[in-house]
Amino acid sequence: MRAKKVAVFTGTRAEYGLLYWLLKDIQHADDLTLQLLVSGSHLSPEFGHTIDQITADGFDIAEKVEMLLSSDSAVGTVKSLGLGIIGYADALTRLQPDMLVLLGDRYEALGVAQAAMLMRIPVLHIHGGEITEGAYDDALRHAITKLSLLHATSTDVYRQRVIQLGESPERVVNVGAIGLDHLKRSEFMSRDELSNSLGFPLDSNFAVMTYHPVTLANEPAEETFVNITQALDAHPDLQVIMTYPNADEGGRKIIPLIEAYAAKNKDRVLAIQSLGQKRYLSAVKQAAVVIGNSSSGIIEVPSFNVPTVNIGDRQLGRLAADSVIHCAATKDSIQNALAEALKQVKSGALSSVVNPYGKGNAGEEILSLIRRAELTGVKTFHDLDPERGQ
Repeated sequence: MRAKKVAVFTGTRAEYGLLYWLLKDIQHADDLTLQLLVSGSHLSPEFGHTIDQITADGFDIAEKVEMLLSSDSAVGTVKSLGLGIIGYADALTRLQPDMLVLLGDRYEALGVAQAAMLMRIPVLHIHGGEITEGAYDDALRHAITKLSLLHATSTDVYRQRVIQLGESPERVVNVGAIGLDHLKRSEFMSRDELSNSLGFPLDSNFAVMTYHPVTLANEPAEETFVNITQALDAHPDLQVIMTYPNADEGGRKIIPLIEAYAAKNKDRVLAIQSLGQKRYLSAVKQAAVVIGNSSSGIIEVPSFNVPTVNIGDRQLGRLAADSVIHCAATKDSIQNALAEALKQVKSGALSSVVNPYGKGNAGEEILSLIRRAELTGVKTFHDLDPERGQ
């Protein structure tokens, strides 16, 4: 029997880091052939050209699709999506995969899911059913669910929501959050190793900060970033590692603000395009606090018993551990949340935090799902039983 060809899509640094161990498992499986399709900000020098990290990690790239316009507008995003769909159609035609695996809620992922569905390539979607009301990613995620045949969710609540969207229960499996696999399988850098790798001495408590533009809520990115820096300035002994935002509408407006703030505070603040997964998780593990509005702050960070200050509405509606402190995007609210987070660190209150996203065996479950998946037949809409609700 020939090996099943599994195309895996990655369009950003974030979802590549989450997929890393699954990619390694597929790569080393005798009965599977990995076809890695790389696109989006991975190919952009402006966002760190993170395709270099993928090749450095030992992966062969089957297809590269350029699609990202150097634009900071909604029109630019839509045009990038259009270019992506054209490129994905050509790439999938050459690859002829038996199935496509993708993760999350990005517009790049929506594009490749559309192409695959129309080309009758079954899609396995990871992290469906979640809610992030402050970003258009919320609608994109649910759209990808309807384009997909198989679903690997991160909690049972999200599994039920995918079923509520009309997906057959036997095709929806709660595997936990795939990013937590790093807890069991990755080696982390010591503080000295991390400092040397960054070329930045981490000689005091530090924060990791990532703030992305909010694409639906009324939360101006530039104003919020200034509020964050003013809150950070109230803690002058706290060093800060700031990563660039993702390639969404409004993201490019934040980059010069990050660079200017870092230049003004050279001894205290490091600005970096992308940390890469190993450095990012190593930094999180040793950080005093994680600040911003990234999904990682809610999903992965609590497993390190590190507090998260989750700012604004981008992650509104997502399940969160007790270590996540939600706040408005105002200076006072951010400052109060940051003070509370640092207080929790000193008190040792985070040692008993339970992460609702699982314990770090999602990749193994997804690999099993890939192997046993029935990829033929017509997908039907699953109606809920009005009495049982399932």
